[in-house]
Amino acid sequence: MTMSTNTLATIVAKVFHTNSQQRPQGEQKALEDLAKDAVVTPYIEEEPSVREWIWSLRPTRQGFVQYVGSLFPFASWITRYNMHWMLGDAIAGLTVGFVVVPQAMAYALLANLSPEFGLYTSFVGAALYWLFGTSKDITTAVGSLLVGSVINTVEHKNPGLYTREEIAKGLSFLSGLILIFLGLFRLGWLIELIPYVPISAFVTSASFTIIGTQLPVALGIAGIKTREAPYKVYINVLKGLPRTQVDAAIGLTSIVLLSILRHVFAKMEVRQPGKKRLWATLSSLRLTFAILLYTFISWIVHRRLPRGDHKFRLVGEIESGFKHAGVPKISTELFGLVAPSLPAIIIILIIEHIAIAKSFGRKFGYTVIPSQEILAQGAANMLGTFLGGYTCTGSFGASAVLTKAGVRTPLAGLFSAMILVLALYALTAVFYYIPMAALAGLIIHAVANLMTPPSALYKYWRLAPFELLIWVVGVTVALFVSLETSIYATIALSFALLLVRMARSQGGFLGQVKIHRVVHRTDKDETNSQSSGSGINEKEREKEREVYLPLEKKENPNPRIDVVAPYPGIFIYRFNEAFNYVNKAQHLDHLLSYVTAHTRRTRSDDGVPLKDRLWSDPIPPPPNSPSSTPSSLPLLRAIVLDCSTINNLDITSIQGLIDVRNTLDRYAAPAIVEWHFAGLQNRWARRALAVAGFGYPVVEGSDLPGNWCPAYSVASSLAGATEEDRRVTRARERKAKGQDEERRWEGMEKSDGDGDVNEKKRVMEPVHGVDRPFFHIDLVDAVDTAIRDAMKRDEEG
Repeated sequence: MTMSTNTLATIVAKVFHTNSQQRPQGEQKALEDLAKDAVVTPYIEEEPSVREWIWSLRPTRQGFVQYVGSLFPFASWITRYNMHWMLGDAIAGLTVGFVVVPQAMAYALLANLSPEFGLYTSFVGAALYWLFGTSKDITTAVGSLLVGSVINTVEHKNPGLYTREEIAKGLSFLSGLILIFLGLFRLGWLIELIPYVPISAFVTSASFTIIGTQLPVALGIAGIKTREAPYKVYINVLKGLPRTQVDAAIGLTSIVLLSILRHVFAKMEVRQPGKKRLWATLSSLRLTFAILLYTFISWIVHRRLPRGDHKFRLVGEIESGFKHAGVPKISTELFGLVAPSLPAIIIILIIEHIAIAKSFGRKFGYTVIPSQEILAQGAANMLGTFLGGYTCTGSFGASAVLTKAGVRTPLAGLFSAMILVLALYALTAVFYYIPMAALAGLIIHAVANLMTPPSALYKYWRLAPFELLIWVVGVTVALFVSLETSIYATIALSFALLLVRMARSQGGFLGQVKIHRVVHRTDKDETNSQSSGSGINEKEREKEREVYLPLEKKENPNPRIDVVAPYPGIFIYRFNEAFNYVNKAQHLDHLLSYVTAHTRRTRSDDGVPLKDRLWSDPIPPPPNSPSSTPSSLPLLRAIVLDCSTINNLDITSIQGLIDVRNTLDRYAAPAIVEWHFAGLQNRWARRALAVAGFGYPVVEGSDLPGNWCPAYSVASSLAGATEEDRRVTRARERKAKGQDEERRWEGMEKSDGDGDVNEKKRVMEPVHGVDRPFFHIDLVDAVDTAIRDAMKRDEEG
């Protein structure tokens, strides 16, 4: 059986919503005729369609070119690169390179890898970031703590199956692929779903955890299982204090030395502001200075001892060059072992990097593109595995050094990479003598500064006490369970708090207030001398306007202001947040209960026979009985919804509106309840409401008009005017507006101005389609229309 062309066209029109006619043809024409009678140009708003939406997603040649160009942002500035920029980048890059070398070696130990792997990782990040990144101030570093945890987990479950290097590379390769996918498909906006509190809790928790893993090394205490829950590590360290070795002298003095240097340099920055940059640079290099000092001391102690014999733990032999470069081992079994830890690692990598990049972007006034930063991270993580690197992310400390050293462009990373190459090929013999306790002290000093201070916690308490509670839960879970569980728990609690706030959000009913603008003039003019006793000039009184405030006095900024209902039987309801399936019941239950409590039925008997009445529907009490509704209450006339906070509507919320409308129609029968919508800007939301039967006057048994008063919000339009005509007219209107303002202050009457050469070309265009007159531009128009219709019904009734 074949389908006719007309039938197919009808089905396509219904599916893709190509037909904008929502009402019967007779009613549509009647609405257009009403607009013509009001000297308003008939305008039927074009409905958004599924076909239009699908067509808007089609790729264009220009869009493709822009997308490819956005993948390589360096192309927009590399042609303008100059010697001044190169000098700034060279100084900053070389400076941060000396800082990154000891940090990279130290943090590689956290990942249970030898120090050279930290140098490989930092080199790849520094060398590649400038190709994809959008921040000049950020530098990448190793992200080691969670990597070490994954290595330990895999080794515990499958001992001897994979080496630590293979596990780290597999994890980095897989996370790099995911990050590249997120970056290429521009999914950086997903990071905005993670609130700040889980990040703050994670950073503090990670600091506690890292310090716990490094304390045994700094004190020379052997036999401590640092991969247990942090609270157990701290307990075991306290128990093992009697086993402290000579390493403690190096570890503790390194922490004290670094803290003293930071304090001294910070004081000098304040005392000598002219040399602030110098002191900031010296402060940044304190880590390098400390490592060099203790390496020199270690060399003096061990220079005459046989190789392998030492007084305290040393870094030991490090292979020079990129000896671990090669294709990473790609195995589905390995990927399956590391996959459970990937979500937490991806979240932390992105959060840390984007947070650092955005903070510097806000400080120096440039825009950071999250998706592009994620792409840069993905490229560094995936390609880094071929040179021996593992997971990397942005480093706040190293980035701060880069900024203070006067970086000019992202190309500074190349200069940092040169220092790392130099370290790998020329300094490995020196690295042998670096004390492990000194590296542990460096790590403890660095991460201790990342903890959330008590002042910030007090600020959280003042801003949002429940979020402080989430922070406390996150830190507690991290100390007693693990970091991965902590990040999942804090994100889940944050989402739960968001959903509860949305579900329990309650709108409010508004009333009218007439206000005036009282402007204080510092110069002596006639306007001030004519002020009345109330302090409001008579000409100012003529410019009064209406605003809408909550009827509940306690919700108003000034409870002494009298807020009144706009008209008996008309209710204005404001959605304080988005209206969706989560909070639909809360909003509509409040709306229905309030309206029925403040109105009375149109008929004392609703006309429903007892046999047809629901068991849960009570019988209305007879008139004048003690339980009957007072006759002083008004009849229900209209519901005005302030939709300025609504952008999208789902099926559940629309069905809820339909149910409430049906309930109120039965409550007010045989009268008609009008529904007016103010400030609803989204075309799809208006279309959905129109499909549900909202936006139109309801007139039984005819094609309109009925007992409603058509009113339109219109704007003047220069139909058919040239662009030059429009420009001249706008300029004259601005000039006339300025002259009118001066005349008003001088107490003069408003003149006609200079006229408008295009006045004949002006037409009055409605803002919304005349076929849906109950969608209004704002509350003023919506309430005005509702009042006009209610007054007309009261006069006729």
